[in-house]
Amino acid sequence: MSIPQDYPVGLDEIDAIATRAGRVIEKLRTAVFSPGTQKTLDVTFNVRTAAEMCGRTEKAIRDAEGDGRLPEPAKDDQTGRRTGYALEDVNRMRAVFGTLPHRAATDPAMVLAVQNFKGGVGKSTVVVHLAQYLALKGYRVCVIDCDSQASTTSIFGLNPDVDVDEDEDTLYPFFRHGGPATLHYALRATCWPGIAMIPANLGLYDAEYEFAARMVREQDFVLDRLRDGIATIADQFDVILLDPPPALGMISLSVLRAATAIVVPAPPNNIDFGSTAHFLRMMSSTLGELAQHGGARGYHFVKILATKMNDQKSAHGAIKRMMDAVFPQDMLNAVLKDSAEIDNAAANLMTVYELTGAATRTETHKRCRVYLDAVGREIETEIRKTWPSHLPGLRKEGVL
Repeated sequence: MSIPQDYPVGLDEIDAIATRAGRVIEKLRTAVFSPGTQKTLDVTFNVRTAAEMCGRTEKAIRDAEGDGRLPEPAKDDQTGRRTGYALEDVNRMRAVFGTLPHRAATDPAMVLAVQNFKGGVGKSTVVVHLAQYLALKGYRVCVIDCDSQASTTSIFGLNPDVDVDEDEDTLYPFFRHGGPATLHYALRATCWPGIAMIPANLGLYDAEYEFAARMVREQDFVLDRLRDGIATIADQFDVILLDPPPALGMISLSVLRAATAIVVPAPPNNIDFGSTAHFLRMMSSTLGELAQHGGARGYHFVKILATKMNDQKSAHGAIKRMMDAVFPQDMLNAVLKDSAEIDNAAANLMTVYELTGAATRTETHKRCRVYLDAVGREIETEIRKTWPSHLPGLRKEGVL
């Protein structure tokens, strides 16, 4: 096809650029995803930490190991010392001691969307770290990657281009006309005990067109398809985390309809704060329009989380104070600060919770863990407030 001389960059040139970019991505992913290997979780805990995680004493653990309620701990062949407990070992302890934090069967599963129509606000960072924080606490978590960019899928050790088939493994088949009746087909185990996921890849983007076509030709309210699908797997989990695309599209609207709570990540700068204000306005208007067709939707809570906060930038402090004034009841107290630790881990498709060895003994790492734990703890509390079976415990803890 001939190209006007004034516009020398045409489809062929754009395709060549995309091909070169694809080769770079392939090399990067090959470096991280070695052929024939699977991501493993190498995090272990000493007996003191395991006891704290279980809410019991070190003696209680040793007594349970001695009387056979728990298996004997693995020991180093040379020193005879305990090699540490894996997360599955800690969860086994919690089961024996009755300290697993699962919701009661009569409590509703929490369906939490981390959503903002603006990209680059830390959405996927919040999703993966929150999922792992909750898993460390002993909750059963499902992460549903609804974003065709598949950042969350990659962090959990799946190569979207190799390990994920959009016709079998993602939400796409479920969104298609005559698709599966449940979401069980797409559930994948991860290297994290307690976390399952439904992955994504670029093919999921086609679901946007599929949705639009169905909205035109069908009378049913198809935007509740995701909500109905989640209901088919909800009994297996305590918390279901949704990572939607950073745009207002059919999938994002489906996420808004499916979620029972929302966390809005928002960096404290003028552009992102303005985008967050627009997001909230659009969310209100859109939900109002959708309510006329599919019925009204409400949420247990909608909270705004300040992300990428840099205390060295005076503008960040000023805008954060403004956010607190504008949203006095809606801001989470915890703040996810800008941290090189998060960026460095993400460069290796890892999270801060997955780092081991000397990397965990730096002050940078310890500070970052404090920020992440504070965010996770506050959201965990908001989730527990929605479970009637947890209310007595929250009163005992002085939360209510």
